[in-house]
Amino acid sequence: MKKRIAIFASGSGSNAQKIMEHFKRSTEVEIALVLTNNPDAYVLQRADNFEIPSHVFDRHEFYQTDNIIDLLKNLEIDLIVLAGFLWLIPKNLIAEYPGRIVNIHPAILPKFGGKGMYGDNVHNAVLEAKETEGGITIHYVNEHYDEGEYIYQAKYRIDKDDNLEMIKFKGQQLEHLHYPKVVESILKKIKK
Repeated sequence: MKKRIAIFASGSGSNAQKIMEHFKRSTEVEIALVLTNNPDAYVLQRADNFEIPSHVFDRHEFYQTDNIIDLLKNLEIDLIVLAGFLWLIPKNLIAEYPGRIVNIHPAILPKFGGKGMYGDNVHNAVLEAKETEGGITIHYVNEHYDEGEYIYQAKYRIDKDDNLEMIKFKGQQLEHLHYPKVVESILKKIKK
């Protein structure tokens, strides 16, 4: 029986795509659903390209109902993967999937984490702090932004001439390289 992933994303979904590609021919893992809070998110097109069902939800459905939990349970989801998902995960979802929700952050936590620290906000903060290295953190999700237990971190060098686009590119290369592999290693530890 395949282990099943649900991916949550709010935007373009490039990490979601890398995960879809990674497991496309897997006999052990299936991307069962892509969920988003943004009806215009490009991740919906990516899911469609891979013939993966998707679900768009609003703030009320996510925070005030159990609809999302019921959907995930009905699909027998084993792992929730956040791939550029910007909303805080509600406590009832964390309680339903303890240690089975993972996220990727575009910096070496605990630096440059917390509410509002996503995307260009993170990269600009790293540049303004004149850091000599940037990186990524893959971590478990708890009820606070970017405070869950770290699973994996990787770094890249920031050269003094690097601009926002350069460090975004370097970070995204690490994300695309490592996130699918880390997700796979987590799945191997989950008992079906």
